[in-house]
Amino acid sequence: MYFIIACSIIALAIIGERLWQLQKSRVIPQHLVAQVWHWERKNQLDGERIKAMRKSSPLGRVLAAGLINRNASRDVMKESIEETGRHVVHDLERYLTTLGTIAAITPLLGLLGTVVGMMDVFHELALHQGGSVRNLSTGISQALITTAAGLVVAIPSLVFYRFFRGRVDELVVYMEQEAIKLVEVMHSKQLAAQEKQG
Repeated sequence: MYFIIACSIIALAIIGERLWQLQKSRVIPQHLVAQVWHWERKNQLDGERIKAMRKSSPLGRVLAAGLINRNASRDVMKESIEETGRHVVHDLERYLTTLGTIAAITPLLGLLGTVVGMMDVFHELALHQGGSVRNLSTGISQALITTAAGLVVAIPSLVFYRFFRGRVDELVVYMEQEAIKLVEVMHSKQLAAQEKQG
């Protein structure tokens, strides 16, 4: 039971932390690409703004990686975005493996507790040359508590694990779309400038 209680505390902490960190408004601030384009048009996109954007959100980190290389080729810009994107995805998935592990092991811990409890019940029965049905049923019901506790922890943990996996996938797709928009906007501007010079 102690291990199951510890797992439940850890699972609750992870669920609370991930619910806070994976809010769409925190990961993907609205109109960030439009803001970047506005700064670029007015020649206000300097190092300080890019640095502030990198610290502001996961999407900001991805876009900042591309903006640092905005004067390089399209492939270099995309590669820097993809590399930073991998780190951002890793951060978004933080603690999810632990939550999945808790969902998997708590029923097993509960079953182990029940088996050990049943062994104790039958050991007591053997020592006391049998016993009443009431004592036997009381011992078995107490032994089954750990299985129930394991399931009570595992079911919500598994539900939230699946929910957070889906949320991360959704956020990653949206960040990819925003990054592609940024690359297209920046390189269309470069092409327009080259045509004017040509």
